[in-house]
Amino acid sequence: MDFFDFHHHKKNISFGIYNLDQEAIPEDFPYSIGIHPKDIDVDNIENQFHWLESNITENCFAIGECGLDSLVETDQKVQEKVFLRQIKIANDLKKPVIIHCVRKFYEIISFKKFAEQPMIIHGFNKKQNIAEDLLKNNFYLSFGKAVLYNLSLQNTLKITPLDRFFLETDNEDFNIEELYQKVSEIKEISLEHLNKQILENLETIKNG
Repeated sequence: MDFFDFHHHKKNISFGIYNLDQEAIPEDFPYSIGIHPKDIDVDNIENQFHWLESNITENCFAIGECGLDSLVETDQKVQEKVFLRQIKIANDLKKPVIIHCVRKFYEIISFKKFAEQPMIIHGFNKKQNIAEDLLKNNFYLSFGKAVLYNLSLQNTLKITPLDRFFLETDNEDFNIEELYQKVSEIKEISLEHLNKQILENLETIKNG
């Protein structure tokens, strides 16, 4: 059985969504493309958007990762403008948005009103109340390696509906099958059921 990796940085994984590095050239398998908050170059932003828009091929699954990050040096207002512009690109192209967020979840929620396509928080590992607020606002959550050992996050996963989440390796070095196995135990469903549900969720966000 193959297991879909919703967000990864490894070129040797073709069954998943590869996060394209800044200024890189698209691969011949599904990828996402975006301007990460840490990569924003204020003096070169139009060239960055030119790279983004000119490298959207038929294999582009999503726009991102993009979003807001309180730990990077780029001014918050600049981050917000770059994020909003990418949301509008996603709207025009009818592509979902993969979001990077660090300590800015309620600001991210405030941007939901601009989005016409599904929005997915990647690498979610925060408290249950934040997850609940995101879910209430129709975000999807993508969980990673932390689920294997973080009991609080496992409890958050328990309350997350089956049709609202994905699983990913991000840039961690581990086999995603371990994650699927753990989540099937947490959700008390078979591995086959979980795998089928994740693929159905993918179709849902792909079709807006």
